Amino acid sequence: MSNEDKVPEFDPKGPELLYAALADHIAARIAVGELQPNMRLAPERELAEEYGVAYLTVRRAMKELRERGLIVTVHGKGTFIAEQPPGDGGP
Repeated sequence: MSNEDKVPEFDPKGPELLYAALADHIAARIAVGELQPNMRLAPERELAEEYGVAYLTVRRAMKELRERGLIVTVHGKGTFIAEQPPGDGGP
């Protein structure tokens, strides 16, 4: 696995806004294929526990990821990784 394929550690004490750092970390997990299209994400409260952040921070990060087109939320079903467009490696 090259350095490009590694997900950087989540750093809640870094200079970036916390919700943006969380969104970037989840985006990196999607980019390297750790989180696959149509995979259901854990509920927001569970993600808050997993990452050691406030629930509202996770909610804001999920909003950011939805705006980037990386996740979709289906009311009553959950939040899922969106289908990603093909990368630059195409013809």
